[in-house]
Amino acid sequence: MKDLIPTGKLRAGVAFAPAPSPLFVLKDADGSPCGVTADLANALGQKLGVPVEFMVAPNTGQLTDAVESGTIDVSFMPMDDERRKRIEFGPAYFLVESTYMVTGASGIAKVEQVDRAGVRVVGIANTTTIRAAGRSLKNTTIQAAPSIDDAMALMKSGQADAFALSRDSLPPYVAQLPDSRIVEGGFQQTGIAIAVPKGRPQALAYVSAFLEEAKKSGVVRAAFDKAGLEELDVAP
Repeated sequence: MKDLIPTGKLRAGVAFAPAPSPLFVLKDADGSPCGVTADLANALGQKLGVPVEFMVAPNTGQLTDAVESGTIDVSFMPMDDERRKRIEFGPAYFLVESTYMVTGASGIAKVEQVDRAGVRVVGIANTTTIRAAGRSLKNTTIQAAPSIDDAMALMKSGQADAFALSRDSLPPYVAQLPDSRIVEGGFQQTGIAIAVPKGRPQALAYVSAFLEEAKKSGVVRAAFDKAGLEELDVAP
């Protein structure tokens, strides 16, 4: 499968965060990624019969760049029109809603209340979420942070009122900030999918078939459960 693994190994990109989600991995003591996307990449490498080499990035914007350039062979990230111009997506394995966590001091309860002059919004640079939030905000702007840790530092220091992220990823961060909450409603619905560089049709067909089989066979479900995400549903 030279189209998918031109170097003879599977170079997989995953995004790191302080808490696990269907997208974000944690790091073991030795720095190795552990979580849903790492498990899926390892399962793909096992199917191919090749070793897996990981790139661990602080955001999916860096992963998009790496897939587009061919620095990595496969990754997992939310889909949007901007990314479809640059890379190819296979099937989604999780459906996600983007929304906001807000500080108690902000007084915000619903998603539409975020779009007010003076509300300071933060998101993760070069992600589908920050792009969608930026399109929906007409009365305020959104500041880009390079990682979740950086965004949370702004929230904790009182320099931001709202943090745009996927609803499934937010609960651990709400627990870190007293009186914060997740608002009612969202501003984007999309899928987290497997991705490969453009111009590799055989690679796209192979990873698409792999992921569909991984959903049917329970491999994706097992990865969710192993990461402590038993309450979340795998995409049909």
